[in-house]
Amino acid sequence: MKLGLQIPNFTWPGGPATLGADLAAIARAADEAGFEYLGVMDHFFQIPPVGPADHDMLEAYTALGFLAAHTERVKLLTLVTGVHYRQPGLLAKTVTTLDVLSGGRGVLGIGAGWYEEESRGLGLPFPPLKDRFEILEETLRFVRQMWSDDESAFESKHIHAERLLNSPQPLANPHPPILVGGEGEKKTLRLVAQYADACNLMASDELPRKLDVLRAHCEAVGRDFKEITVTVTDALDVGKNGENLDEFKARLRKYAGLGVDATIVGSLDGPDLDVIKLVGEKVIPEAAAY
Repeated sequence: MKLGLQIPNFTWPGGPATLGADLAAIARAADEAGFEYLGVMDHFFQIPPVGPADHDMLEAYTALGFLAAHTERVKLLTLVTGVHYRQPGLLAKTVTTLDVLSGGRGVLGIGAGWYEEESRGLGLPFPPLKDRFEILEETLRFVRQMWSDDESAFESKHIHAERLLNSPQPLANPHPPILVGGEGEKKTLRLVAQYADACNLMASDELPRKLDVLRAHCEAVGRDFKEITVTVTDALDVGKNGENLDEFKARLRKYAGLGVDATIVGSLDGPDLDVIKLVGEKVIPEAAAY
């Protein structure tokens, strides 16, 4: 079992004036502690239940580029990019840039999107759900082609591109891992089985069933379930002084027994450097054996 750290909240005591320094310190601490992933949400307004819409929120890929400069080994991703935020060519180029400048540590986290308020507020497109799922599947096909040696045109219902040139190509081989977030059983998990290298699910009582559904989709498309890195999102609730470590470790063992490869944790109160260090010392080495 590996651990990842998600940063869902940027409304911190020092405010915007110290946000860069605070974020850099958190990134360095997570990297040194041995976290496998470091992620941010891809939103423009803060989301419920994290906080009010007008709380501080950073643009995701600019933030990830900043995090790349302050880390050396941790993988960098969004949890997750709404497919309607960026045209697929721009998205593939953005993740390529992150991957190249980080030394091959970029991950594409993507999903169908859901937060209508921010899209309407900023004038971003917000197609109907059916269309967003169609665009998601087309985008998954698009980025896989753009990250190959095939520069030919791409034509689909929603995407029309004449030349998928991508220079330089990513350092990650064969391409940056593609993580699809969401757990819809008919569409999302089918797309995971067909196109993705990883998935992100919620830590809930429904997790065993979701994994069974994903296994069934893998069987239907002739994919080995073990090829997919299964991640779950959970709370970083070890306690300020580690008083909840045993319960936290028990949950990780449970997830590992279900076939989960990585747990990505976060705190709505914002990351705590002492807690990050504690997890690095008391949890990550032990969890590696789960």
